[in-house]
Amino acid sequence: MKVYRFLTGPDDASFCHKVTLALNRGWELHGSPSYAYNAEAKLMQCGQAVVKDVPGKEYAPDIKLSEQ
Repeated sequence: MKVYRFLTGPDDASFCHKVTLALNRGWELHGSPSYAYNAEAKLMQCGQAVVKDVPGKEYAPDIKLSEQ
């Protein structure tokens, strides 16, 4: 099974730590990062897609992707 997640967060070190944690848990970067202004919160936000192959499992809508 291949799983996909889109990580988001504020433009600060916490976002980098979130992506670093995913990479260290076997996720791989997928595509380019995104960077956008959130007018409601009045701050810049980052986003990065990550993917991971999980052999021997079948996809189900109720799985927790972050725990794979």
